[in-house]
Amino acid sequence: MASGKSKSAKEVTSVFGTLVRTAEPEDSGGPACVRVKTVKKSGKDEDVHEENGVLFWVNKSGFPIDNKTWDRMWDHVARIHPDGYDVMHRVRDKKDLPSVPIPQAPTNFSASIPISERLDKIQNYMRTLQYNHTGTQFFEIRKNRHISGLLESAKEMIKEALPIKCLEAVILGIYLTNGFLGVERFPLSFKSVFGGNVHRHVVLGIYYAGSYGTIGMSRREDLMYKPLIFKSLTDLVFDYEKSYNKFMHDVKKVKVGMPVPHDSHSYEFISWKAVTVSPNRMSKKEITKDLESMAKEIRTRGQAHCDLPQVKLYSSRSQAKSWTITLQSPRKYSTEAPRDARTSLQQATKIYRAYTSIPTDTGTKKKTQTTSATLDSSDYQLRI
Repeated sequence: MASGKSKSAKEVTSVFGTLVRTAEPEDSGGPACVRVKTVKKSGKDEDVHEENGVLFWVNKSGFPIDNKTWDRMWDHVARIHPDGYDVMHRVRDKKDLPSVPIPQAPTNFSASIPISERLDKIQNYMRTLQYNHTGTQFFEIRKNRHISGLLESAKEMIKEALPIKCLEAVILGIYLTNGFLGVERFPLSFKSVFGGNVHRHVVLGIYYAGSYGTIGMSRREDLMYKPLIFKSLTDLVFDYEKSYNKFMHDVKKVKVGMPVPHDSHSYEFISWKAVTVSPNRMSKKEITKDLESMAKEIRTRGQAHCDLPQVKLYSSRSQAKSWTITLQSPRKYSTEAPRDARTSLQQATKIYRAYTSIPTDTGTKKKTQTTSATLDSSDYQLRI
């Protein structure tokens, strides 16, 4: 029945890397929603997995939003809201709507402010933006885009101050935590099942001074912000699993990515999946082993040089099947990592010094500046 439905559907596909968006059939009497499919190519065959969770539109027109996207968003709201089209007319026909205040993004922190307090301010800022319940994602985030381009989207989020979803919150969190000394950021993704539907979620994992936590956005408070109180990555993941079980979700997979560089001009790509664990298929001992090996890599990332595109995390004799990818670009033609790539700690130190005043010999203060002449040629590449 499902195959017959897909054959009768009028497919309108748009491909971005591994994402294929197809339109639902129009026999429902109105515009279609976007269904996201993940395509994994293996040789000549294609293994297609379809997300059966919540369907949503993606704004690809940029800002200001064009009339087509605007009308489509309101039509979708009218279809899913209990009051139907009445709520749409009450809002759109009203001329004296109150102005919405634009929150101030926490972009400048004093060196004396603790990291935990900074993360609290960043999370509170995300809460102020609120979770996006409109059914239209306002900012298009492509996972196969380089870091520099993704951070431009984060600047746009701050400028527009619109509600965001979990993936947008990860990019915004990376931007707002850039330059935090000793802080490692890594994507933490979840796949859960509830009522036969598959739901996917992602947050930004944080490691600092031997503790783990997360920042992000979700409909549920327990599924987004976790303070820096977890002494191991395993404790953090198991706490998320408890939170999911509280909402009757069965966690199928947990994916941990590699630490994200602090260089906002980097043309590297975010590694979204370096290790994958399956709580319903693996024992706690196996999960702990894989997660602790990944945690060791995160802890030493700021001190180890990345000279090779592939990082050997532990002995091949005990290597688990959950280690699925190597540190390489999602684009097939770019497989070599820069020979003199900086580590996350070095990049954070460079950004920190660029905006910090230091005393001189004469007792006055001057602002250190980082010029392009002092940077290696590998830090900046031509935009493709």
